[in-house]
Amino acid sequence: MKRLPRLFRKRLRDGRGDRGVSMLEFAGFLPILLLVGMAAIQLGLIGYGINQAGSAARAAARAASQGEDGGAAGAASVSGWLDPQVNAPEGTGDLTTATVTLQVPAVIPLLPSVTVERHATMPTDD
Repeated sequence: MKRLPRLFRKRLRDGRGDRGVSMLEFAGFLPILLLVGMAAIQLGLIGYGINQAGSAARAAARAASQGEDGGAAGAASVSGWLDPQVNAPEGTGDLTTATVTLQVPAVIPLLPSVTVERHATMPTDD
């Protein structure tokens, strides 16, 4: 019977008593890592949406200032999955302004999608 406690002491000294603890720590930290990764992806998508909306607003304003269909030009310059809403009335006076609004979908569950709106103004060609 005296041998049993000595065996346990030896195992603790060898470092074998904490076998599997690192796997348990990783399993506890994994949800936090996933959340941070998904937040980074969400921020990247929002940046992409802002870039796409700005490009579409410039294209729509440019086309509308030249008397063409600004709505079609703006919608053609955005990725289709963003479903842009383009408002590009023909210019009045010296300036033509176009507005593009789009929804960036949420990657993290239970969070709402993000609405992005960009404006662009171009001089009207005569």
